[in-house]
Amino acid sequence: MMSDSHMLVSLLFFLGFFSTCHAVWFVLPPSGTKCVSEQIQSNVVVLAHYVAIGPDYNITLNPTVSVKVTSPYGKDLHHSENATYGDFAFTTQEAGSYLACFSLENNQGTGDVSLHLDWKIGIAAKDWDEVAKKEKIEGVELELRKLEGSVTAILENLKYLKGREAEMRSVSEKTNTRVATFSIMSLGICIVVSALQLWRLKRYFQKKKLI
Repeated sequence: MMSDSHMLVSLLFFLGFFSTCHAVWFVLPPSGTKCVSEQIQSNVVVLAHYVAIGPDYNITLNPTVSVKVTSPYGKDLHHSENATYGDFAFTTQEAGSYLACFSLENNQGTGDVSLHLDWKIGIAAKDWDEVAKKEKIEGVELELRKLEGSVTAILENLKYLKGREAEMRSVSEKTNTRVATFSIMSLGICIVVSALQLWRLKRYFQKKKLI
């Protein structure tokens, strides 16, 4: 029979698949902008750290970038110029796609400049060391608190996804109704136009005494 400690480890390992902490590596183009988007629900804490790395991973070349983070409605949440590394943090006000854009400003080398972006969203952004000190908990009790936080975050994400699914289904149904209405109207117009053409042809033939 599985012990409580083994069960706890298994649950934490399972919930690790749903972690909202991840890192992104990408190469910045010599000109233009490279953006990374993240779909986040409202009232969620977001922490991020970024660092620009020169050719052959040489940080002494000090490449600098321009950083701009925007909300789904285009509101500026963070803007930085001539930065080799930095951090940004915010709490989401609305659900949607949050955009972090990076553009290269200065590259003293001759090769590609890479950027490392580390996102921490929701439960992953929580300072558990501070929680442990404040509430005087440690060991299994602290891990259980982390587990509780992870479960809560997953339930909130599922609720958000369910809401998004209902919204998309509603939009799809409205679109289908509009398409059906448009099709019926188009068919009705075609019938009317055809009837008018037949009537005009009939009048023409009658006038020419062909019928």
